[in-house]
Amino acid sequence: MRIKKGDKVKVISGKDKGTVGVVLRAFPKEDRVLVEGVAIAKRHRKGRSGETGRIVESPQPIHVSNVAHVEK
Repeated sequence: MRIKKGDKVKVISGKDKGTVGVVLRAFPKEDRVLVEGVAIAKRHRKGRSGETGRIVESPQPIHVSNVAHVEK
């Protein structure tokens, strides 16, 4: 896998096609990368003991074949 943490990449397929971001984390054994601002998933969290519930957004890893290096 040639893409590493800190590299600037462009998404070349999927719902976020054309988005440019920085790799936050790489998972070489799974061939996946976590890109800033790409593949954001919303999870509804239930409130506990007096707290109100909320919606939490977190980035999800995408396959390394769906991203390409961008020159800095």
